[in-house]
This record gives sequence, structure tokens and C-alpha cells, in this order.
Amino acid sequence: MLFSRSWLAAYVDLPDDVRALAGRLTAAGHAVEGIEEKGDDVLLDVEVTTNRPDCMNHLGLAREIAVLYDRPLRLPEIAPAEAAERSADAAAVEIEEEIYCPRFVARVVRGVRVGPSPAWLRDRLLSIGLRPISNVVDVTNFILWEMGQPLHAYDLDRLAGRKLHVRLARRGERLTTLDGVDRALDEQMLVIADDERPVGLAGVMGGLDSEVTDRTRDVLIEGAHFHRKAVRIAAKKLGLHTDASHRFERGADVEACERAVTRAAALLAELAGGTVLAGALDVRGIQAPAWPPRGRLELAKLNGFAGTEIPAGDVERWLTGLGFTLTPAGDPGAPAQTAWDVTVPSWRYYDFQTRHQAPHAVYPQDLYEEVLRVHGLDPIPAALPGIDGSDGPRTPQQALRERVRDFLATCGYAEAVHFAFQSRAADARFPSLQPGTAPQELANPLSEAYAVLRRSLVPNLVESARFNQRRGVPVVRLFEIGRAFFPPAAPNELPVQPEQVGLVCGGRAGFPWQRETELDLFDLKGAVDGLAEELGLRLAARPASLPGLLDGNTAELVRLDRSPAGELVGYFGRVEEEEGYPLFVAEIALDGLAGGDQDLRVDLPSRFPGIDADFTLTHALTTPWAEIDRGIADQAPPDLQAWSLKDRYRGTGVPEGAVNTTITFLYNSRERSLTQEEVNERQSALTAELSRRFGWSV
Repeated sequence: MLFSRSWLAAYVDLPDDVRALAGRLTAAGHAVEGIEEKGDDVLLDVEVTTNRPDCMNHLGLAREIAVLYDRPLRLPEIAPAEAAERSADAAAVEIEEEIYCPRFVARVVRGVRVGPSPAWLRDRLLSIGLRPISNVVDVTNFILWEMGQPLHAYDLDRLAGRKLHVRLARRGERLTTLDGVDRALDEQMLVIADDERPVGLAGVMGGLDSEVTDRTRDVLIEGAHFHRKAVRIAAKKLGLHTDASHRFERGADVEACERAVTRAAALLAELAGGTVLAGALDVRGIQAPAWPPRGRLELAKLNGFAGTEIPAGDVERWLTGLGFTLTPAGDPGAPAQTAWDVTVPSWRYYDFQTRHQAPHAVYPQDLYEEVLRVHGLDPIPAALPGIDGSDGPRTPQQALRERVRDFLATCGYAEAVHFAFQSRAADARFPSLQPGTAPQELANPLSEAYAVLRRSLVPNLVESARFNQRRGVPVVRLFEIGRAFFPPAAPNELPVQPEQVGLVCGGRAGFPWQRETELDLFDLKGAVDGLAEELGLRLAARPASLPGLLDGNTAELVRLDRSPAGELVGYFGRVEEEEGYPLFVAEIALDGLAGGDQDLRVDLPSRFPGIDADFTLTHALTTPWAEIDRGIADQAPPDLQAWSLKDRYRGTGVPEGAVNTTITFLYNSRERSLTQEEVNERQSALTAELSRRFGWSV
């Protein structure tokens, strides 16, 4: 937002060093993003935050400067000469939607001569990039950028019944706005209408049919206050954003209406030769609750919060300069003032309002902030806070989370952090660890891309992997530890929020001279199995068909130690849709990785030689390795130390629907060397049992 240095200088004496001024404003919360020389003037590009609409005008920013530099603020004089005729006799105002229009002020100026504005007014507007139009319109724009109150000028003779109504639009009504666009209105849009039709969108833009022209002689100046919600609804539905709507949506000053309208009437009398009618039409709607906001400020608590000693006189001078009213509230017999009851100025109402209805509704911390931003943070000495006692031990959940994070990082996976939101389409694209649940929808999402709370970490991980793929990254390994969100256990409770671990990998790792490797499903499963082994547990995989993952390359992860049928704790598989190299994903409930038997004992290997034995089992293709593995464990003979899958073969000599699985076994005793005959006997008994349980039969 641009501010003219010469315009600001009309209200407060400015320092000569513009850059020093910019630095001081930035330190006080008004970041100056740029300084530009424009002829004899200097423009300050100030980022005014949304909670400070009071500074979206030159007088408001000048008030801040006056306090920062302890200089007097010069307010413009508002004292027009008035005619005997009253504004109330020339026009009327009626508020039908009081909740959306707390106040409506209007004044009438008769006998104006519409024409070009004087040089000083044109220069003021041109300095901040506004185009001068006519003396009447330029005055309303000038007041907006001087005092922050949006105004609108009507040709009084073009208002049917010479009366304005603040009401909601009716079905089928239309309005041609000042930009020449014919717009359809609906029953949610707040309008200003005369006795026949709408003549303006409240707080957004006026209508073309009642605009001021060269033939205008009598002008009605409107300076109203409209509820933020009402203005936002109309502006958003019609795709309009104006200087007026920008301020109303953030919270304009309800008490500025009369001052701004009177100031505009005085300028019109001076610049357009008009006569200001006596008094103002000042109609009030529903007053805001807890008006005006009040709070208690205690000096000792302020100093404790700040970590420094701030004199009571400085507190009073700064807050009073900013418009706050301070009433002593400490012990009358105390040697110095220690507390105040503080009333917030009307132009800061939206910045300080709370949901409380008590008389002292302002949070003390908000008042601390006001004092500290004027005092400055740099003068406060740096100090580490004192913490009594020792830090508490990590919880089991924290320890588990750190072990998972450390292990996956050693496997070459980089940690990712995503929003907890995603689109409905992304949510439905991949499986959830709680199938059948519905996603939790946001009442006011940032966009359709963030419409629901995530039920899975996989969609965002896949999107991040795709982002890297499209930019030529040859290999992707990402993991995330975060919360998923599921329906609450009971109404009016928060969603269930378990922590989950998500992984995604794909691409070619290494360089050609390093034996470049293409990552596949077994690389991902190796990381998952290694993680389970690190945590002292075993996860069994069973084939599954899951949305978004390729059939035949997908499995569920279960823990057999928690349930005979296996408790579902995760899944892994290959992403069905491909873009470039294939991606492989896994997701595991963090609680599903807890409670492992972490045996840290070291078993020394036997000093006697071992004997290897291989066995090829022909079995049904539908029999998973996990079942055969459990069968070996159940029938393991003495001295069988280890076994593993060596090879799988389908082809010539193997029946249709079957597969040859070659298993290698290692026999080893700690007490003596085994003979071949002993191993053969034990191996024969084991293989006979495996053939009986799993062997192929037609």
C-alpha cells in the first residue's frame, strides 16, 4: 500500500531521513517494503496487515509516526458553514438490515458545480496512483485515503423519493455498477436502494444510475459502516475487489462515519461552491457487543512479560497517543502508577475484540504488544528463560517416533512434511488404514485442493514424488511421520488422530560405474522389514487388492502376535498410475510398530562348521511364502539355525497354477559337529511335513 511522504507531512512532522523512518515503522509492525522517489515526493510501500485497517490511510499511519517520534498529530479541521435548511428535510435514510449496517451517516450539499479538482488535490491522488475524475468524486477518494472511511456521492435528484434504504437485494434485481457492468443480485447481497431500485452495492461499489455527472447540482454524501461478512459475500460472489471493500472486509471504524462525511461536505463547499445543509442524517443499527472494548493493564505483569523495566509515564504517553483511554486503577496510595483500565479506540475494535462479553474483554497480551512495538524489541536485553528442574523423559510414543525416523533416514529416505489437508479426489485415490470411514470435510477450506483432512499420508507423498520426477530427479525416497484423521468416536468430539508412517520410493539409484540399481517393490519391502526387525517385531504380508495400487503387487501388513487372524497395521504396493518411473508406497500405523520384543543380546556364532541343505517345494501359486515360513518355524528340527527363500520358478515341468520354491536351510550345533546323516534325517522329516501341508495336488 503506497503512502506519500508529503501527504503524511500534513499531519505530523517527519524525520529528514526517510530510510530511518522506514526502519522505525518496520520495527513497529508496519513493514516498509520499498521506497520510491516520485518528483519532489517520496513514496513508502507499506505492508499493512489485515488486522490494522486503521493504518490503511495517511492519518492512521501519521498517528503511528507521531507516537514513535513523540511528536504532535495535526488533525484536519472539520467545521463547515451550514445553511438553515437541514439535511433531514432534503433526504431520508432507513436501515432495514440493522445487523449488517450498524451506522449510516449522510449529509447533503446543494448547488455544487462539478468540474476539475484543484492542483493540490489532483497531486495528492496522483502521488499514490489514483486517477482524478472530478472535484466531487476526488473528494470522496481523498477522504478514503486520508481518514480510511469509504464514502460515496449520489446525485440527489436521481434518487427516487430522495430516500435511501439499506436492505438485502430481492430476487431478480439487477444493478449496473460504476464500472458499467450489469450485475445480477441475489437475496444474500446487501444493497443501498432508493424507493424504486438498488443504487449501490453496500461497501463495494456504487451504481451507474445515481452517479454524479456534470449536470449534478445537489449531492448526498454517504458514509456508512457495513458488516464485514455482508461486504465479503457480495464482493466474492460478484468477483469485485475495491478500495472500499478492502477496508470494510477488515473492519473499518464505525465512529469515523460522521467525521468523514462532514469533512467531505466541508471540502465540497470549498472546492465545488456548494452549500452544506445543517446537521447530518445519522441512523444507527445494532451496536456491537461489549462496546467499546476494555481491558486491564498492570505494569508489573507488562514488565515481567517484556523482560525489561518500562516507565509508567512512557506507557501512558504511548497508549494515549495511539488513541487508548487510560484510567488509573492501582492503589491510590502507591508512590507510582501501577495499573490502568484501558478503553480501546473505535478504530482498533476489530483488532482487540474477543468472544468474551465481560466488561474487561481485552486480552492483556494485546495491550503488552501495543506498548512493546512502540518501545521496540531491540532495546530489550537478550536473556535465556530460567527453567526449574530437569526436562521430563521422552514418552514411549516419542521414543518410537525417533527410532523410526532415524532408521528410515539411514536407509536413504528423506523426511517430508505436508499439509494435513488434501482434495477429495486425492483422498479417494489411495487406501486408508480405516477403510469404510468418510473423510472429515473442512467448513471453510483454503481451496478445493485442501477440502478434507487426510486419512492417509500416501497421496501427498506420491504428489511430492511426482513433483520431483517431473523435474528430472532420477531417484526418490521419501517418508513422513504424521497424523491421519478419522471420524470422532462420539458426536461433538475431535476426530480420531492416529500417527502413521508413510513411504514412497522409485527410480534408479547410483551411477553406471556404481552398479546403478532400479528400485522396485522389494527395495521398499526391505525397508519395511528392516524397520520391523529394528523394532523387534515381525510383520507378515498377505496379498490384497487395494485402490490405487497394482493388483499382484500389493499386500497388507499384519501382526500375528496380536491376533490369530492377524491385526492389520499397514500395507504396501506399486502405484497403479505411472508417470515416468514406477513408484512404490507403504503406510504403517505407528502404534502397529509398538511393543516389539527388542532382544539386545548378542549370540556368538558356533565354532563348529554348519551344513547347508536345499529343498524345492512344488506348491500352489496362491500359497504365500509367509505361510510356508510359518510352517517351517512350527516344525523346525533341532539345530536348524536359519532358512530363507532361495528361488521361485514357473515354466517347463511345473504344473499350471503351481510354482517351484527353492528353500535353503542351515544346520549348525553349538556343541559339536553334525554328521551328514543327522542332517539328512532331520531334513527329510521336515521336507516330508512341508510336502504334506503345502505340496501340489491336482
